Amino acid sequence: MAQVSRRVDVPQLVEGVRAGRRASVSRAITLVESARPDHQKAARELLTELTASGLGCVRVGISGVPGVGKSTFIETLGEHLTALGKTVGVLAVDPSSTRTGGSVLGDKTRMPRLAANPHAYIRPSPTAGTLGGVARATTQAMVVLEAAGYDVVLVETVGVGQSEVTVAGMVDTFLFLTIARTGDQLQGIKKGILELADVIAVNKADGDRAAEAQAAAKELAGALRLVHSSGGGWVPPVLTCSGLHGTDVGKVWERVVAHRDSLGEDGLAAKRAEQQLEFTWSLVRDELAQRLQRSPGVRAIRDEVRRELLAGGLTAPLAADRLVAAYDANAPHDRPDDWPHDRPDDRAVEGV
Repeated sequence: MAQVSRRVDVPQLVEGVRAGRRASVSRAITLVESARPDHQKAARELLTELTASGLGCVRVGISGVPGVGKSTFIETLGEHLTALGKTVGVLAVDPSSTRTGGSVLGDKTRMPRLAANPHAYIRPSPTAGTLGGVARATTQAMVVLEAAGYDVVLVETVGVGQSEVTVAGMVDTFLFLTIARTGDQLQGIKKGILELADVIAVNKADGDRAAEAQAAAKELAGALRLVHSSGGGWVPPVLTCSGLHGTDVGKVWERVVAHRDSLGEDGLAAKRAEQQLEFTWSLVRDELAQRLQRSPGVRAIRDEVRRELLAGGLTAPLAADRLVAAYDANAPHDRPDDWPHDRPDDRAVEGV
């Protein structure tokens, strides 16, 4: 017998989130991550109630090259902030498998001390294999954490590809972590990252690597002067630190706060408004992509188009034209109540 899901009690969930109850926060984030149509409808009601115009919560995106020690740094930073009396939420974006939809979701094991801290909350969130998944789930999870009263929200990215651009577009300050390398210290760091970063920290500056880290920081500072040679505005500072030993992590946070302060209240409000506008278009693009995949007309010709493309009998532009035409012909029948209501990657949010 199929299990009948209970309707989400949105007012009760809103009350629990505003009271800062961790179980309610977890259920609320699960709700906004869900792809089920009834969950998405309830999530919109929830977010309408929770969204506030305040700018008190500090949103920070943290990314870095593989092996830079992001988790260790975030755990140390989180402990530093809670020692200052702040509450900290961590949204750790995990790369999901594009084949199975699964993800490791091991952030609590990578940050055991912070996970046990009563003033911190860690939420690993799968990207569902798409940047659209990052934008929708993470942006809305930040709203939940802010409504629950968290002072700081740290968003850890997977540190590869376009994800940095996505996360930088949803936070107040983007912190880029790197490490000293032998030879060319700038190897592997794209110019685009230097343009995105608001603060740069060379991590693992301890022991025998301290001098090398200082040299790397000096070289990066020189590169940033070239990137920001037009003058005016904030020039990203380059610092050294050790997440493992906690050395100068507090100084990195001071520069993060200084960057946010440099925006001013009006500048920060304008930045967040622009982010909301871009997020709106991201949601529109995501919804249109889903409607395209659900379209009966597209499903009817998809396999045929695929065979012709692979056989070389059809070019990509013509294939795209055929798929869009098939969608247009069936668009009036593509309604929300046509959506499938059971998806294997949805987690239960009932019982709230």
